[in-house]
Amino acid sequence: MTTTLPAPRTPDPRSAPTLRWGILGPGYIAREMATALRAETDQVIQAVASRDLGRARTFADDFGAHTAYGSYEELVADPDVDAVYIATPHSEHHPQALLALDAGKPVLVEKAFARNAAEAREVLDTAADKGLLAMEAMWTRFLPGVDIVRQCLEQGLLGGVENVFADHGQPLYPNGPQRLSDPALAGGALLDLGIYPTSFASFALGGLDTVTATGRLTAEGVDAEETILVTGKGGGRGLLHATMTSRTPTTASINGTAGRLELGDPDDPNNRWYAPSRVRFVSRDAGTDISWEPERREHGLHFEVCEAARVIDAGLAESPLLPAAETLRIMEVLDEVRAQLGVRYPGE
Repeated sequence: MTTTLPAPRTPDPRSAPTLRWGILGPGYIAREMATALRAETDQVIQAVASRDLGRARTFADDFGAHTAYGSYEELVADPDVDAVYIATPHSEHHPQALLALDAGKPVLVEKAFARNAAEAREVLDTAADKGLLAMEAMWTRFLPGVDIVRQCLEQGLLGGVENVFADHGQPLYPNGPQRLSDPALAGGALLDLGIYPTSFASFALGGLDTVTATGRLTAEGVDAEETILVTGKGGGRGLLHATMTSRTPTTASINGTAGRLELGDPDDPNNRWYAPSRVRFVSRDAGTDISWEPERREHGLHFEVCEAARVIDAGLAESPLLPAAETLRIMEVLDEVRAQLGVRYPGE
């Protein structure tokens, strides 16, 4: 039985080719990303755009962006921007990704990649037609700790995977960001929080075959909470949960015939499974109990940017860590969950 976990194979972020990034939307997640990029990488924040030029200028001043724009069209037309990171509400991902791709810019699009699979498919098809990268910014997939999980699965350390449990709950409604309650902005728990356990289950189970969901809606008609039962391609099952009305343990585990992997720690609010977190392996007989800890838990968003930079520089169509087909399959699962819950966004 193993006595150590595999070392992560994640390249040093500072070894990634330096690209000049344009950021669409100067909100919370863009600020988190910019903070990580400046602290951990050699990537350049070239430009930022907002419909409110004042917000763009404030962001540029705070993070050293070279240019602030009051329209998205101006940013994607900037010849000094190599690639575009889209950090706006879900409802804007599809039109803005197409805008950037039509301008010849590869895109890194915040999760959820779009409102629905049809929008995601159009973006991915457009990117393929133009020979440009369109990658989902699901940061968990690119973290060093998740590469350890990937290797454990590849090496069969867990034996046959039987089930996956993953949970993500934060008290964001009704007193959190207004966009989460707004159907026009593709609000709700699923696209913000539920996508994490859904994507993780697909990763751990080798893809998803079936999905059954139950949950409850807000007065505005978006999902407040969902519990999702999935089956994987190999027969394993997943029990997934997300809520935006309460803080939950926010842990995950992959359980197999030979042992289990645990991510996160319910007793430590800074040890969230979807972020840089502890990875723990416990053998079936509990005779082996070993853990890996990240060097630090702050930041983490930069790993996806560095992977995108490597892919773009190499002229590849996609990242093997999160291929386009996987992004599309996950969007199809989210569509099915919303259909079962009765959530429909305006214009769908």
